[in-house]
Amino acid sequence: MPSYLQIENISKSYGSKVLFDRIAFNVNEGDKIALIAPNGTGKTSLLRILAGKDKSDSGGSIKFLKSIRISFLEQEYGFDPDKTIAEQLSPVDFEQELRQKRLLSELGLVPDKKMSELSGGEVKRVALAGMLSEEADFLIMDEPTNHLDLDAIEYLENYLKRSRRTLFMVTHDRYFLDRVCNTIMELDHGSLYIYRGDYETFLEKRGERIANYNAETDKVRNILRRELEWIHATPCARSGKAKYRKDAFLELKNRAEQVYTEKQISMDQLSRGTRLGNKIIDCHDLCFSHGEFIVVDHFSYKFQRYERVGIVGPNGVGKSSFLNLLAESNLPSIDRGESLNIGYYRQNGMTFNEKDTVLDIVPDTHLLGKFLFPHEMFSNRISQLSGGERRRLYLLTILMKNPNLLILDEPTNDLDIVTLNILEEYLLDFKGSLIIVTHDRHFLDRTVDHLLVFCGEGRIKDFLGSYSGYRSYISEEARTAEKSLKPECGRMNECGRMNERGRKSDQNPAAKIVRPRRLSYKESRELEELEARIPILEKEKTDIEALLSSGTAKIEEISSASIRYAVLKNELDEAETRWLELSDDSSSA
Repeated sequence: MPSYLQIENISKSYGSKVLFDRIAFNVNEGDKIALIAPNGTGKTSLLRILAGKDKSDSGGSIKFLKSIRISFLEQEYGFDPDKTIAEQLSPVDFEQELRQKRLLSELGLVPDKKMSELSGGEVKRVALAGMLSEEADFLIMDEPTNHLDLDAIEYLENYLKRSRRTLFMVTHDRYFLDRVCNTIMELDHGSLYIYRGDYETFLEKRGERIANYNAETDKVRNILRRELEWIHATPCARSGKAKYRKDAFLELKNRAEQVYTEKQISMDQLSRGTRLGNKIIDCHDLCFSHGEFIVVDHFSYKFQRYERVGIVGPNGVGKSSFLNLLAESNLPSIDRGESLNIGYYRQNGMTFNEKDTVLDIVPDTHLLGKFLFPHEMFSNRISQLSGGERRRLYLLTILMKNPNLLILDEPTNDLDIVTLNILEEYLLDFKGSLIIVTHDRHFLDRTVDHLLVFCGEGRIKDFLGSYSGYRSYISEEARTAEKSLKPECGRMNECGRMNERGRKSDQNPAAKIVRPRRLSYKESRELEELEARIPILEKEKTDIEALLSSGTAKIEEISSASIRYAVLKNELDEAETRWLELSDDSSSA
């Protein structure tokens, strides 16, 4: 495999804080790499340096293979609100325009819709359509799943899984990471470590690395003790003749102090909560609209004591508006229990004064320390914090009030994987009720046991079970449903045949699930043939593109190649679609 990128001796610091120091690594063609690190330790800075948006402090060398095309997806997508989606993307040629139209259609976007009318998730889909339509060889992506709904995440996941493009990304989505990437890079204490394999392998090998490091520290301490005895016992140690040994002693002393201790968030003080009564929130035939947009239509449901509810559905369908109703509205159709103490984490709820310090926001130094804010950060202003550090501080302001009902709107956005794992543990021990909107499938599977599925036009359906159980149920329903049955919601019949308006059925729908069928012999052979054929078609497509852009082809060659290119695109699209259908069946069996 040719080397697509070679990095040598690049560094980045902000003031006295060193993010990374003279790191080096190599990326080969076909690598799909996930970069992992705690918030505020330089992940985005490293990606921006690779993409040419920032510079290394120490100079160093960043060498891409000369002929490859690079595309960068930033966390925040800059756009003109007055432009339509099509105008915002502004394709450079006819072929890119065709690709963009296909991608927009697959992502559920209308080209003539104004950017100002889009939700955050829809804006992210526009950014993805723009990046993917460039057909770059090397993709650099910073949190590509942030703000995307579950359908869009699964679409991107499948797209990247079958793509042969090289990928370097930051993500906190553990399912996405495992299903797309083959390598994990960890940025830790300014150094870079590389692990081949999935997330579980990373955790295992990382544990071994830390154990080995600490064992080496113990050895150094033994040597240091002997050197200290020599210095105390030998007068000549203080002479110029033994200066080299004193210098070596100081180096040993510095290394002996470097014990690797992982900081952990302790939620003991935050998990008590106030007493929870029998009544939580009762919705009686709830209806609510924004103009012509219907948020909920005749919804009745009684949220139960200690219930853990996940709310899912496409971007822009009204999930956040629904949470606002539950937490704050005075509608007579919403009846709240008298003992409720609601902790409401809003998706856009951070309203900190940029000049305030961390200690101004949370004056309890003990809690700050346990929530991964070391003493040296207490005086940092909000303007100095990373996006993930701000989210963590905001989350702490919610949890420290000891709520007995937590309403969380996209709590996983921008949080690093370490914080997510610990937040999950806290929620599993939480002695209260829980209502969560999130697009993190791993987070959903661990923290909720009941879903409300938003289908659009105010319709809400009920599923008792985990998110993975829900997707299995929907997949089975799609296989057994009549082909003429119109999907009730979303591009993937997201609502299936569950009960409407929150009325629970007498029987758990998940209990009806049967094992997905296995591929027949004929289908298995077809899958093998497609896996061999698709690379050939892609190679032919690349050759034709090179011919058409060479500027040296004859008119008759261009005409013939253009005709073949149109046919080839259709063949490739059909082959990839069929491959995806068969591979999905094969992987779920």
